[in-house]
Amino acid sequence: MSVLFINGSPNKNGNTVALAETLLKGKTYQTLHLVDYKLYGYGQQFEGDQFSEIVEAMKAADTVLIGSPVYWYNLCGLVRNLIDRFYGPISQGALSGRKFVFLIQGAGPEKWMLEKAEYTMSRFAKMYGMEYIGMATSRAEAKALSAKL
Repeated sequence: MSVLFINGSPNKNGNTVALAETLLKGKTYQTLHLVDYKLYGYGQQFEGDQFSEIVEAMKAADTVLIGSPVYWYNLCGLVRNLIDRFYGPISQGALSGRKFVFLIQGAGPEKWMLEKAEYTMSRFAKMYGMEYIGMATSRAEAKALSAKL
């Protein structure tokens, strides 16, 4: 089983990565830091855009894990931009057969913030054919979710 962790935090050694490490303890996985990629906004077309590289890495994995810190009461911009870019160029069901896990963490996110983020990411998984395994917001939740992988 191949696992791809997509880190949406600009901090490569922060809490989002630590949460992923808890979830993936004992498993082999690849990490893709969105901050290292040129990922332009929806509708923009610039030379050097690396959206297709990210999509190909997702297609090569059996399990996709996306992690985001809470910024401005929601997903961070890098993750939001990634999922926005799927709309249009990527056909529905293009990631069928993969498992999908979502991690989101922050300093005391409120219940409504987490509900909205989970709704967005579960819909994203469904639209592109992935099996939504769940969301973790803490190390305890990440450990429990790890058993489902």
